[in-house]
Amino acid sequence: MIPSVLPTYSRAPLSFVKGEGSWLIEADGRRFLDLGAGIAVNALGHAHPALVAALTDQAGKLWHVSNLYTIPQQQALADKLVDASFADTVFFTNSGTESCELAVKMARKYWYDKDQPEKTDIITFEGSFHGRSSAGIAAAGSEKMTKGFGPILPGFIHLPWDDMAALEAAITDTVGAILIEPVQGEGGIRPLPDADMKALRTLCDDNDILLILDEVQCGMGRTGRLFAHEWAGITPDIMMVAKGIGGGFPLGAVLATEEAASGMTAGTHGSTYGGNPLACAVGSAVMDIVSDEAFLDGVRARSGHFRQKLEGLVAAHPDIFDSVRGSGLMLGLKCKRTNIDVVKAGYDNLVITVPAADNVIRLLPPLNLSEEEIDEAINRLDRAAQSLT
Repeated sequence: MIPSVLPTYSRAPLSFVKGEGSWLIEADGRRFLDLGAGIAVNALGHAHPALVAALTDQAGKLWHVSNLYTIPQQQALADKLVDASFADTVFFTNSGTESCELAVKMARKYWYDKDQPEKTDIITFEGSFHGRSSAGIAAAGSEKMTKGFGPILPGFIHLPWDDMAALEAAITDTVGAILIEPVQGEGGIRPLPDADMKALRTLCDDNDILLILDEVQCGMGRTGRLFAHEWAGITPDIMMVAKGIGGGFPLGAVLATEEAASGMTAGTHGSTYGGNPLACAVGSAVMDIVSDEAFLDGVRARSGHFRQKLEGLVAAHPDIFDSVRGSGLMLGLKCKRTNIDVVKAGYDNLVITVPAADNVIRLLPPLNLSEEEIDEAINRLDRAAQSLT
């Protein structure tokens, strides 16, 4: 008999009932150090007082009205995002998947309105992950994502990761956009080098192509800048955001320049829940904290400390770990043992990590975890590694 919850997940045998900062409490009372943060969602940890206050205050006033009306909380958050980024305009969604759908529509509508309807192709890359909608799995293109779900949405050209020669060779008159994660998450914590990011922007400019960045996992302070592309000193035309923007409350967004968004006029897209008062009240509280330069300075300092400790962990367990990779507090441990075994050993030692492709475990802790918690994380990962030797 099928379970009442559709069995599409391979779940760990853990049931968390409470969260406190960087910690999760299991139903049996065990306290786990959370280095997953709900897959980079809980950017400020669990039950952050500013987010709790924003949510409860708004909950006592108004939850939902739909986008038939002006939503002041939505306007306030949009203004903060525009002021802090390249963007001129924002559309709010409920998830990164929904943000991908709009980004694809926005790019194709742009070229249609420019009387170049043939520019429908979007270049994407091996190892990418852009959600599990029809457009998202078509963009990723891997058999793991697409098998059994055909016919697959056409119009995507899949290229090897970080192969600029292949990218240049793929440019034709039908290419309207390039879609890429500045740091691949599901693909195994693979950052695109800054030089290649700059080259990508130049390639788009020279060939009249829109650059779409997927910063669903690497954005909102995760790399030590508000958005990961800032490290390369470039800006996109369209950007997908979600996960950390709501600090745990479902929220996503598409940010765009006025030019790139010019085709999205009244009636071309919509969402019943997207940008509701509850989500935007929490999102505004997240932005107030995460966009502050002093906070981002702290993220960079903690990420340096964490990376140094992880390098020592790799050196101490050369039979378990191969190397450290990533940017900011979006870090990965490339494993020699099967990464799922390492994740499970972590559970046994009360530390949460997240598996990814390329035999990597992801370390995506709350951005405000302390140095003491980092040191404790290393201790627990060390014990997990010892248990596998």
